[in-house]
Amino acid sequence: MQKIKMTTPIVEIDGDEMTRVIWQMIKDQLILPFVELKSEYYDLSLTERDRTDDQITVDAAFACKKYGVGVKCATITANAQRQEEYNLKQLHPSPNATLRGLLDGTIFRTPIMVNNISPVVKPWKKPITIARHAYGDVYKNTELRTTESGTAFLTFIGDSGDIKTELIQKLPGNAVLQGMHNLEESIEKYAHSCFRFALDSKQDLWFSTKDTISKTYDGAFKEIFQNIFEAEYQDAFAEAGIEYFYTLIDDAVARVIRSEGGYIWACKNYDGDVMSDMVSAAFGSLAMMSSVLVSPDGTYEYEAAHGTVTRHYYRYRDGEKTSTNPMATIFAWGGALEKRGELDNLPELELFGKLLCETSVTTIEDGIMTGDLINTAEGDNLQKVNTEEFLAAVRERLEALLQTKEV
Repeated sequence: MQKIKMTTPIVEIDGDEMTRVIWQMIKDQLILPFVELKSEYYDLSLTERDRTDDQITVDAAFACKKYGVGVKCATITANAQRQEEYNLKQLHPSPNATLRGLLDGTIFRTPIMVNNISPVVKPWKKPITIARHAYGDVYKNTELRTTESGTAFLTFIGDSGDIKTELIQKLPGNAVLQGMHNLEESIEKYAHSCFRFALDSKQDLWFSTKDTISKTYDGAFKEIFQNIFEAEYQDAFAEAGIEYFYTLIDDAVARVIRSEGGYIWACKNYDGDVMSDMVSAAFGSLAMMSSVLVSPDGTYEYEAAHGTVTRHYYRYRDGEKTSTNPMATIFAWGGALEKRGELDNLPELELFGKLLCETSVTTIEDGIMTGDLINTAEGDNLQKVNTEEFLAAVRERLEALLQTKEV
């Protein structure tokens, strides 16, 4: 079988710990035997980010803008413990926050459903897609810890010289303060992305914040979404037979639990981070979630939407074979290759990306799965395997399927 050729590189963004190990396994087992891979490589490991003073992260973001498609491994956001463990010069921001801030897109995360694992929430029958705003909020915050009593203010100094100040609180003693922001332009782009994605996928769109408490900050999100919907999308939604509505986030949670799924739930940055983990875990595992960031300029960045699986990495480093679920990373590679094929008019590459995802699902449905899924799966033919064995099973099915397709 001839390898599938590429014309434009994808941006390959490597990461940390166990997911970095799995990244290479997937390339060796499922990509390189079938595709003449063209990629522009960026190493976003913790030590390389520290060595380059995080310039490597910025460079990776601009490469994604240049080539249009990126695929990213999970990375560590360092804390004091990690700084000591890896002997880092300083603590840099979350690489995901840096990439998302520069790309200024919307993250769409959808559970990977398999027919032998039922969601923990019994009414759920269809995937719930989380649309997460990818800019601002706590991910671009500024924090301050005080050691005496005093008064805290929120102050804005305009370029015109105009000054606006709001009292935060008179503080009777030691306190912690946090300031965060968002940009109306970014919120507008986020709203457009959500409405377009809903129309493309013919799914209802729910949007939730807490504007009853955060009347200005969250209230701005609610107002912008509503204005854009009424001005540009209301008729199209009606024609498509789908619905948009706003609700408080606590009400949204209650609705979600009672629903059967099959819609898009749009959330602010932090809310989307938390709720996507909740949704993915309830559908089976944090590793059973596809994730893509879509920017207004047409940039796509596919990623594994979970951590670096540190516990498994320490065991792997000690020579133990681990049963780490690679599904999210497989779907990141599959999605990126499919999109690259679509944009470059390479149907063979586009089909390969789809088949890569399909065969990984089929492998689990055949009863072959990693340890995180085995206790929730149904059937009599279940077999717990380590990561390498799972990837070998996927490759076996992928090779067989490629023989029957025009690839």
